[in-house]
Amino acid sequence: MASRYWVVSLPVQNSASSLWNRLQDQISKHSFDTPLYRFNIPNLRVGTLDSLLSLSDDLLKSNNFVEGVSHKIRRQIEELERVSGVESSSLTVDGVPVDSYLTRFVWDEAKFPTMSPLKEVVDSIHGQVAKIEDDLKVRVAEYNNVRSQLNAINRKQSGSLAVRDLSNLVKSEDIVVSEHLVTLLAIVPKYSQKDWLSSYETLTSYVVPRSSKKLFEDNEYALYSVTLFGRVADNFRTSAREKGFQIRDFEYSSEAQESRKQDLEKLVQDQENLRSSLLQWCYTSYGEVFSSWMHFCAVRVFAESILRYGLPPSFLACVLAPVTKSEKKVRSILEGLCDSSNSTFWKIEDEVGGGMAGLAGDADAHPYVSFTINLV
Repeated sequence: MASRYWVVSLPVQNSASSLWNRLQDQISKHSFDTPLYRFNIPNLRVGTLDSLLSLSDDLLKSNNFVEGVSHKIRRQIEELERVSGVESSSLTVDGVPVDSYLTRFVWDEAKFPTMSPLKEVVDSIHGQVAKIEDDLKVRVAEYNNVRSQLNAINRKQSGSLAVRDLSNLVKSEDIVVSEHLVTLLAIVPKYSQKDWLSSYETLTSYVVPRSSKKLFEDNEYALYSVTLFGRVADNFRTSAREKGFQIRDFEYSSEAQESRKQDLEKLVQDQENLRSSLLQWCYTSYGEVFSSWMHFCAVRVFAESILRYGLPPSFLACVLAPVTKSEKKVRSILEGLCDSSNSTFWKIEDEVGGGMAGLAGDADAHPYVSFTINLV
């Protein structure tokens, strides 16, 4: 599938079918590897030239918006597929691959009546896409909120012992709580464990001998428990800190641990559900936005062709996908099929730097309507 297409329109002197045949013949002879398709645009409601000129001021801005939303949804799909570990799916419009939808474009009369003024059609497209973008923002924010909560929990459970949550490392049997005894948890630098084991019993009075047990160890620290009389706990904390040992505040509660576990499981399930529903929504919405974008492109071709070639509408619209090495040749073929005086005018304008860029905002001016569609 090509990812870059040209949408062009050529002025028709005699008949569109004869011009189409000449174009096909030239492409097959001189650039046979360039796919070529008709871009079928219905007879839209022209209105006045003043209304077209007024509309043209908004076309580029609106196109950039619609195209931007299309790419935003596509990037969201790619991220969700990557995180979910699912195989990338080809993007479609109602089951039709997007490249086929472009190259076999058919105007949706039910969605965008051709008798409506062009301004109404453009506003309708913009409004529908804006609504989808707003919906995307809400859905992504909801998904990211749950993901952020999970990330925060994971950071607490996987960080350094000096700061991480200890609840999943400590069991009920590790804690002694009675009327007089308490168990404290000490964070001991990994390479100071011998010092801890030889000194903890003398950091203060009333420490239970041989009560310290190692509960966990990471790359930097080890987690030790120690049991002592509650009335000397503050003295023990102070003496431990002076020796470089950190006493973590911790209160064991089986109910709290179970509650945290259930909250975590719910968050994991919520994230999975939101990710799945967001991905399905993105697949569907991408198709809707892409369809709107192609209808917008048809309006642009129609409007610019009339502004370029005049009334009544008489032009041939087509889609090409030239490879980079063939682009210059294809441009030459297209220019050769335009009116010679028109081509000369555009060459002169180009040479003095006064060539008018098309509504598409393309950097290069041509004697025919041309703009580029990037699918990715």
